[in-house]
Amino acid sequence: MDWQRHYAYLTQLLASGTRLADVAPGVTLHGEDVGRWLATQRRDFTKLNEEQRARLGELGVKKAVRARTAPAKTGTTAGPGASGRAFHRGVQALTQYVGREGRLPGRGVVQVLADGSEHRTGIWLGNTKARRNRLDAAQLAALAELGLEWAASSSPRRGPAGQRAEET
Repeated sequence: MDWQRHYAYLTQLLASGTRLADVAPGVTLHGEDVGRWLATQRRDFTKLNEEQRARLGELGVKKAVRARTAPAKTGTTAGPGASGRAFHRGVQALTQYVGREGRLPGRGVVQVLADGSEHRTGIWLGNTKARRNRLDAAQLAALAELGLEWAASSSPRRGPAGQRAEET
């Protein structure tokens, strides 16, 4: 039942125009983290039964490619990849909430986005604050514009040789 429910939510997201590449962990629908479920299905693709693999294949889902060795962390910031899209969705949800309520969300707030997906905005905000040292200057500025004092007072990440990220 759990697999079928998540599969149905994934098909709803795709039918609403969401691209498969945009369904990353943190993308929710009806309170379920469809992105996390999808990542698990890709990772454990060979453990799925034939019908499950076929149904996911019809949606364009493929087995995750596993690297033989873990790449070294380079310290890059979230750009246009999945992390950048996740940050953008978080800012979008936060903007909608602040615009409607006139205040910052509490931890339990779930915001419904224009595409019908749900975003755990309160949790995202707490996690973003805890990881603010990983944000670049543009991301901090976007959050500061929404009234987050900690973003305005945070200094941008340091790049190679101690230079500020915007200097590198």
